[in-house]
Order: sequence, then C-alpha cells, then structure tokens
Amino acid sequence: MKPNSGRLLDRLAQAIRVRNYSYRTEQAYRMWVKQYIRFHNLKHPEQLDITNVRQFLDHLALDRNVSPSTQNQALNALNFLYRHVLDMPLEKVSGIYRARKTQKLPVVLTHAEIRNLFRELEPPYWLLAGFMYGSGLRLMESMRLRIKDIDFHYRAIIVRNGKGGNDRVVTFASSGHGRLIPDQT
Repeated sequence: MKPNSGRLLDRLAQAIRVRNYSYRTEQAYRMWVKQYIRFHNLKHPEQLDITNVRQFLDHLALDRNVSPSTQNQALNALNFLYRHVLDMPLEKVSGIYRARKTQKLPVVLTHAEIRNLFRELEPPYWLLAGFMYGSGLRLMESMRLRIKDIDFHYRAIIVRNGKGGNDRVVTFASSGHGRLIPDQT
C-alpha cells in the first residue's frame, strides 16, 4: 500500500493546489487522509465507503474527543478526497455522532498581564504579537505584512490575500504606532 498512498497524497496535493487552497489546508487535509487510511488498517480509500467514513468520524468524536471544528475539518478533507481526487463523491454523511462543543468562558488577560507578556517578547516577535493582539491579524496575515501595507496617516493596515483570499482593512492599534515610528521631536 505504501507506493499507492504516496501517489494518492501527491494527487491530493495537486488537486488542492489547482484550487488555490492555502498551504495550511493542504497540510491539514493530507494529515486527515493519512489518519483515515491508518484507522482502516492501510486500506486504500477506493476500497472504503460512506460507512467507513462514518466509523472514522465517530471514532474522532467518541474515542479521541475532538472538537466539532476538528471533526468538520476531517469530514471536509475526506469529502475533498472522494470528490476531487478519487472521483467518487460521498453521499451526504448523516447519522454520525457529532462532537459536542463545550461551553468555556474566554480567558481575558488584564492590561498588566498583556504588558508583562509583551515585555518577554523580543523583536520581531513582539511586533507580530502586537499586530495580532491589537489589530486582530491572523498569524499568517501578520507574517506576510509589508511596510507598504501600513497606512500611518489613517492608522490602518491593509491585509492582502487574507483568509479565503480576501483583502480587508483593519485599524492599526495606536500602541504599535509609537514603536514603529521614531520620535519626531
């Protein structure tokens, strides 16, 4: 099965890239397909059907206790595999045990805790963390940020090619403004 699984994963990667999915999505989908194959004792997915998909998703929810979004990501990866790589679209997956979303209170740090956290970070990490915290940027958005994407006059950041390939404008947190622009006096 190993030679086949390598070709399968290559075909999966190619199908993902043709559709311009993000690299992170490619990594996640590859990981889920590998786990699915391992769960079914290295059987090729062409030999498996919707019942096997349900067994795998139930296993994730019941035995591995994954979150609902994790279970959905696994389902999306398998749907993609069967539809776009194997050309065997799955029927609607129903009757699976759905992972339960636990109600958790959000953790909100105090201003002093945030200050202490930022004091421990060294350049350029404090800057990236500042953009993520102060302006709500995602990790990859802050990593791809260029100086020309920051409008100091309007205190705005233009996020190009963000999640879903969309552009957006976010407010440039005033706390980061002073650290980027040297004192003009």
